[in-house]
Amino acid sequence: LSICGKLCYAIGGAPNQVAGSAAAFFLQIYLLDIAHITPFHASLVLFIGKASGAVTDPVAGFFISKSRWTKIGRLMPWMLACTPFTVVSYFFMWYLPPFVSGRVAWYLTFYCLFQALTTLFQVPYSALTMFLSTDQKERDSATAYRMTMEVLGTLIGAALQGQIVASAHVSHHCTVTPPVNATDSWHDTPSFPDPSDPLSHQVYMIAAGVIGGVYLLGIVILFLGVKEKDDPYALNSDRAIPFCKGLGLTMKHGPYVKLTASFLLISTAVQLEQSNFVLFCTHAAGLRNHFQYLVVTILVSAAVSIPFWQKFLQRFGKKCAACGIS
Repeated sequence: LSICGKLCYAIGGAPNQVAGSAAAFFLQIYLLDIAHITPFHASLVLFIGKASGAVTDPVAGFFISKSRWTKIGRLMPWMLACTPFTVVSYFFMWYLPPFVSGRVAWYLTFYCLFQALTTLFQVPYSALTMFLSTDQKERDSATAYRMTMEVLGTLIGAALQGQIVASAHVSHHCTVTPPVNATDSWHDTPSFPDPSDPLSHQVYMIAAGVIGGVYLLGIVILFLGVKEKDDPYALNSDRAIPFCKGLGLTMKHGPYVKLTASFLLISTAVQLEQSNFVLFCTHAAGLRNHFQYLVVTILVSAAVSIPFWQKFLQRFGKKCAACGIS
């Protein structure tokens, strides 16, 4: 594999991370402060949306495994077809509809669509690694490129979204600290911009448009720079295994189940942090003027550590690297 091919492959998956990072850090505060949805309904939107993405995973795997080989491959058509719909659903996910009573249904619909469509992209994109080369070292190298670009995509998504939408949450007035002995000090709240201000909504729309453009650029680079090879493992078996039977055999494999369970717990912890960090900085820690820089600081430290962990992995193996990172 050429370095250019690995870079094109890595860049192709970055838009999913850009959009996912922006949504993970800022969707909850958008729903609460801009769309004026109750905390219960905001949590419901996030939970059902994530669940729809989880349900789509095996469904996508089933239909992709049944699809036929085309001139551009078997996986590439799926990624090309779902990208425009992903961009549209992502854009409307940040749109403030003129009605109030149906806003929960609006955001639930488009967030579920976005999660399902990103899954339809991510499943064939992840599987594409196996169809780049038959050499495991080459596949590991391509995976390292992909992981590096995904971390950078997470950083870019949070940085772009944070810088663009910061004006919707930043206080433009000095806060007055009330006297300590004031009996009604809890009534003295700082003056913040009105979230119903049209400008507050427009900056989110601008950010959604920019990230939508990143999606289109990424899929063009992936399509032009990556050539999917025909299944190099097809001759290893003289008969095909049905999807459900293959899924059952996979879930009975102990190491895989343990790996999946650990990944579930780790990703849950990360998502809890992402969802609540901006909200905490804005409403609890009094750092609404600085939250975007704190998010970028966290993600820059993650990106900088990637080469170190890559060397650690090569020296001590994947399992020790996973334990060390934890």
